[in-house]
Amino acid sequence: MWKSSRLLFVAFSLLAFCAGHFPPARAQEKTITIFAAASMKNAVDDINAAFTQQSGIKVVSSYAASSALAKQIEASAPADVFASADLEWMDYVAQKKLIKDDTRVSLLGNRLVLIAPKDSKIGHVTIGQGFDLAKLASDGKIATGDVRAVPVGKYAKTALEKLGSWAAAEKKFAFAENVRAALLLVARSEAPLGIVYKTDAKVEPGVKIVGTFPPDSHPAIIYPVALTTNAKPEAVQYLSFMRSQAAKTVFEKYGFTFLIRPTS
Repeated sequence: MWKSSRLLFVAFSLLAFCAGHFPPARAQEKTITIFAAASMKNAVDDINAAFTQQSGIKVVSSYAASSALAKQIEASAPADVFASADLEWMDYVAQKKLIKDDTRVSLLGNRLVLIAPKDSKIGHVTIGQGFDLAKLASDGKIATGDVRAVPVGKYAKTALEKLGSWAAAEKKFAFAENVRAALLLVARSEAPLGIVYKTDAKVEPGVKIVGTFPPDSHPAIIYPVALTTNAKPEAVQYLSFMRSQAAKTVFEKYGFTFLIRPTS
């Protein structure tokens, strides 16, 4: 009898210890997932850290081309928030009824730039009508995203067509799966030129901007953000944070243009 009482006492003591030293499982389960365009990685990583510190909610991020992310969401990937690098892929998931339309907001803007490796002899280039990109690339390749689907590639092709430069340069392109992959090709000097976003060039020390495309040569580069139809309740709080003054400061630090009035 005494041994049984002793064992019960030890068992209750262990339970009390565990209750006082381990947080409830429910608190640990508060996690949301954001699918964000590859070009947003550095800024969104910072925003996630700040949001988690403020709210206690963990954020898991998946970065890729907006086209790839939209297709993953269509295939029922568990995303709570989608941040696209263009309007078309957000429109795509909207048409499939995969986002909550009333949460959609055009949050950020960006610029399209021509880059070269940091030690390249190519200096400043004026990009305008008749711009001879093919000659500038010489025997090398020009890196950008796949022009059939990846937003940066689509912007690049549109701009070059309008400037009369696409036909001559088309065969020189090396198409990457997303903008960060294209950026890396130039940073490693595997391509002497690349077309990426200004924000990408800003975070990669291995490249330099040699020219900026005229804004009227391509559709405005706009990043819409929205909750998915299956978003967890905590994602509402996250989207609100993305629209805040704190988030604006982070995005602008990385070179994005904040397109809305901050909510707080």
